[in-house]
Amino acid sequence: INFSVCHSQIMDDSAPLSSCSVFAWLVGASQVLGVTSVVLTGFNLHPLCMVLGLVFLQGDAILVYRVFRNEPKRNVKVLHGIIHLLALIIGIIGIVAVFDFHREAKIPDMYSLHSWCGMATLILFCIQWVMGLLFFLFPVASSWLRASYLPVHVFCGLVLLVMAIGSSLLGMTEKLLFSIMQPYSLFTPEGVLANVLGILLVCFGIVLGYLITREEYRRPPNPEEESLSVHFKTLTEGASPTGP
Repeated sequence: INFSVCHSQIMDDSAPLSSCSVFAWLVGASQVLGVTSVVLTGFNLHPLCMVLGLVFLQGDAILVYRVFRNEPKRNVKVLHGIIHLLALIIGIIGIVAVFDFHREAKIPDMYSLHSWCGMATLILFCIQWVMGLLFFLFPVASSWLRASYLPVHVFCGLVLLVMAIGSSLLGMTEKLLFSIMQPYSLFTPEGVLANVLGILLVCFGIVLGYLITREEYRRPPNPEEESLSVHFKTLTEGASPTGP
């Protein structure tokens, strides 16, 4: 796998070559875990849309800042926003599908912990996307405000990924208890498959979390990011914008 991060690390010799290889393997593993999870949810439109949109695509949208480290920041921002928008649309389709199913089957809506967490995740995801659009892709805010919001935006992105995975796990458990509560303890194929899917989702989240939080995989700051960093340091530490 030829990622731009590898080229950067080899050129400046600031990181061992093995780090490039580990990064490539981890990114590849995340994609295998994500795609496998999506394939295993293909039996039903609602879980398929939620795992594809709010877990896999959301994770990949975050990951683009690590994979395309040396691409123009504007291009990466656009890709980040487009993938998030696609994830949001797919998530909305999944929500509409489950409400339609409940109406036809005469099942009450929005009473379970899964439904509460899932709806909260989708609503917050929508807010996060709009705020990112206004602050970073088509910024209408000052550098001071963007610097203040940047760490919040990053933190909320990780929280939403955790919430999406958690909501998926709750949904699978709820489905199993409703459908096969008695034979579930007998290791029926459906129960084992759901358990495997849950483990894959957790592993996907762990790998993404590792890639996103490791300093050596961060995108090198450009002048815009340096400016935001200086503004943020001024806000949090009281440092002079012209100081070190």
